Amino acid sequence: MIGIPVMYAIFVRIIFGMKLETWDDFFSVMSTTFLFILPTVVGALTVYLSSYEKAKSIVYRIFTPWIPIFLFLVLTLALAIEGWACWIMILPIFLLTASIGGILGGYLKTQRKNDRLNISILVLIPFLLAPIERMIKIIPGTYKAYTYIDIDAPSEKIWDNVTRVKEITMEQDKGYLTRILGFPRPVKAELNFEGVGAYREAIFTKGLVFHETVTEYKDNEKMVFTIKAYPHDIPSTTLDEHVVIGGDYFDVLNGTYELEKLSNGKNRLHLYSHFKMNTTFNFYAGLWGKWIMKDIQNNILQVEKKRSEKK
Repeated sequence: MIGIPVMYAIFVRIIFGMKLETWDDFFSVMSTTFLFILPTVVGALTVYLSSYEKAKSIVYRIFTPWIPIFLFLVLTLALAIEGWACWIMILPIFLLTASIGGILGGYLKTQRKNDRLNISILVLIPFLLAPIERMIKIIPGTYKAYTYIDIDAPSEKIWDNVTRVKEITMEQDKGYLTRILGFPRPVKAELNFEGVGAYREAIFTKGLVFHETVTEYKDNEKMVFTIKAYPHDIPSTTLDEHVVIGGDYFDVLNGTYELEKLSNGKNRLHLYSHFKMNTTFNFYAGLWGKWIMKDIQNNILQVEKKRSEKK
């Protein structure tokens, strides 16, 4: 009962992940079909291949499909087919759609009709839908991640900590989400001069570097900069290929620092960025993109606040 859905999921993952010249025209792991349809089919198969008595239980239909999903997770991690960061992001969808599939599978099972036809249709659905999805033109989505922090310090001192961020130790790093995902953490940022055209290098661990060029600058008030990451310069062990920054699916475009004087004598430091998602499920990927970028930005802001307020 459990083994067949797990083997089916592994088989689909291998087929959808094959790197052949024309293969990507038909199948892709980064697709709505893989993210939503595969776990639905796994859930349906799990319940459909169970006994009639078990399939009648709604609790069984909802939760039993989670077992092959977790086994699929363990196997893909153990075989280095999939990365931990990707699994954290897709697991909620996989569990939800697997339960939906389990409910569907239970319904088909209790009808007791056309067993072979039902199973054939189930296992073929991803292979039928994927090429159709690949024919649909992907429209990249641009998103904004906005953060801010209030700082009790002179604007000049704050700005010094904005333009050049000295080395951030592990103890100062509060990027909880990026740490869980295994993303690189910020180390330091260096600016060669203050003004338009300046080059700023934001250095992270694991070989990740953001190359930033200042496009707008007003001392102690505002700095706008483009952001570029070169995926070929990032070691392959740094990020999963599906979430690599500057890759096919996710890219950071620009960032902005703005310093605002508040009526209480403090200063509010705004930091926001724009990033691009290029998937057929941007409605979901965009949420994760915002959470990740906000986590990175809040982490840097809290470092700048502590350093600026330090006597």
